[in-house]
Amino acid sequence: MLYAILAYHVEAEVKSWTADEDASVMTGLRGVHRRLAGQLGPAARLGDTRDARTLRGPGHGMVIDGPFAETKEQLLGLYVIDCVDEDAALEAARDLRSVNPTAVYEIRPIRVYLPGAPFPATEGAGDV
Repeated sequence: MLYAILAYHVEAEVKSWTADEDASVMTGLRGVHRRLAGQLGPAARLGDTRDARTLRGPGHGMVIDGPFAETKEQLLGLYVIDCVDEDAALEAARDLRSVNPTAVYEIRPIRVYLPGAPFPATEGAGDV
């Protein structure tokens, strides 16, 4: 089953890290990535939230600056991981957090969307 692990963090805190502090976290995360080899799909560190845009509203919608999250943390990265069940996905998130302990990780089952193809069943995903 596929799971998304969404990495939230206080952006100002991450941006305050020195180059050495950032490199240390990234080195630790690469170690986790190696341990998850064969399970880990795409992973990304997102750009600054100040560069984000939100599209919302009827019709063509309105483009608004920023992500407008109602939290102190911002979504700063994501992982796609193939795990046998939710417990395994939670364990992978715990492994990531062990090297980046101030991050918050949200774990969600996901389904791959291919235009024109039916959604595959994802156990535990409910009516997603």
